[in-house]
Amino acid sequence: MSYTGEVTVGGPAHVRELAGLRIAKVAVDEQMSNNCYLLTCRATGEQLLIDAADDAPTLLPLVGDGGLSAVATTHQHWDHHRALADVVAATSPTVIAGEPDADAITEQTGVAVERRVGDADTVRFGEITLEVIRITGHTPGSICLLYRDPEGHPHLWTGDSLFPGGVGNTFGDAAAFATLIDDVETKIFGTLPDETWFYPGHGSDSTLGAERPHLQEWRERGW
Repeated sequence: MSYTGEVTVGGPAHVRELAGLRIAKVAVDEQMSNNCYLLTCRATGEQLLIDAADDAPTLLPLVGDGGLSAVATTHQHWDHHRALADVVAATSPTVIAGEPDADAITEQTGVAVERRVGDADTVRFGEITLEVIRITGHTPGSICLLYRDPEGHPHLWTGDSLFPGGVGNTFGDAAAFATLIDDVETKIFGTLPDETWFYPGHGSDSTLGAERPHLQEWRERGW
């Protein structure tokens, strides 16, 4: 089955096989339908989980006996880390988050953030390197994680900063929206090619090429 990124809560993980990286996407929580992504280095078996959003009984079997090298939380909002404490207790990974959001994540979950990251930082597991892109606006310390596939196009995990059809919610804060759309346009669309496939915190995936024509429309509508 070819990968589409279409997953449903309670359904199976959808798996994408790259030359060096396996990507498994699963949806959790009927109300919020958060996406969680398990990345596995195919050379070493080391694994990283992006957003332990909810439902440890779903996430831990997905992780399996391989354990976790790290778990990265894309931002501080409660729906993206409800299973963090249980996943960390079971797998003892390095806990990673954006520096400005780290304290809030610890306050909400009781889990210490061991690596506080920002622009130009990297996250390594096995032979895989992810580049950190800090995007301010949806929260102060939201992060995206970029994998530059040496045998294909880039892959980008965007949390709630970028979705098909627009940027993340800034809850009516015009200044936060301006910062968010500027960061997304400059740091993502301004540096990455159209074939970049991105994986958001909720819902379906898309490519930068599919979304790029709408940037000015998003800016003008203010959300």
